[in-house]
Amino acid sequence: MTQQTILFFGAIFGMLAVIFGAFGAHALKKILTDVQLKSFETGVKYQMYHAIVLLTIGFNFKIPNPLLGWSFIIGVLLFSFSIYGLVLSDAKGKKLRFLGPITPLGGLFLVFGWIFLFVEIINL
Repeated sequence: MTQQTILFFGAIFGMLAVIFGAFGAHALKKILTDVQLKSFETGVKYQMYHAIVLLTIGFNFKIPNPLLGWSFIIGVLLFSFSIYGLVLSDAKGKKLRFLGPITPLGGLFLVFGWIFLFVEIINL
């Protein structure tokens, strides 16, 4: 994984987190329950947190362990985007239940990313 790839995903995830956050705060606020909105916001927060982490890694590690970047990227895709899918499908009355087990799998990838980051820092 290149430094440019990590920065690319960090920037894309950050941009999308702002867009999804605004979408949730304005358009979805009218159609989601409070519980659904909180879940959606959790997806947005985790996406933004990890966008910032990817940008930090991209700007500070010239050649990081490829598992480090991919863990965070896959984790965000599985965690945050499964939450978006669950919430939006539930709001439409057709909850995509198969996404339920994907969310914790995404969380596991995020945890692995933090472990790989810890190892990377130790090896500096």
